[in-house]
Amino acid sequence: MTETYGICLFESVNHALRAEKEVLKKGIPAKLIPVPRSLSSDCGICLRYPIAFHTEVAKLLLGKLKVDFRTLP
Repeated sequence: MTETYGICLFESVNHALRAEKEVLKKGIPAKLIPVPRSLSSDCGICLRYPIAFHTEVAKLLLGKLKVDFRTLP
């Protein structure tokens, strides 16, 4: 069975690094990955996390960073 992931797209690498730090600090399993070709991003990297953590990730990042949420199979 394939796990579904959420990803966050950012306008800069600095925002991606900051988001990763915030999410990992809360114990949410996440990692920075290259943006999939099917998606677009200004900085080329995105934050991937299990979709089960979407609510927590959104609460952490919305209002702090400009972020676009997507899902991946």
